[in-house]
Amino acid sequence: MLNDEICKLRDKLNESIVTGQDYNIIYQLSIELDELIAEYYRNIIKKS
Repeated sequence: MLNDEICKLRDKLNESIVTGQDYNIIYQLSIELDELIAEYYRNIIKKS
């Protein structure tokens, strides 16, 4: 489910920030998370 993917990716992003990973990795994870969130809201709009 999309909610689960968003939660897992959010946790992965948070962990990368806390552990001080490279900015490029953090940025890429952030972009992926934004895309999933946008997809989630597009699905909600379609159902309305």
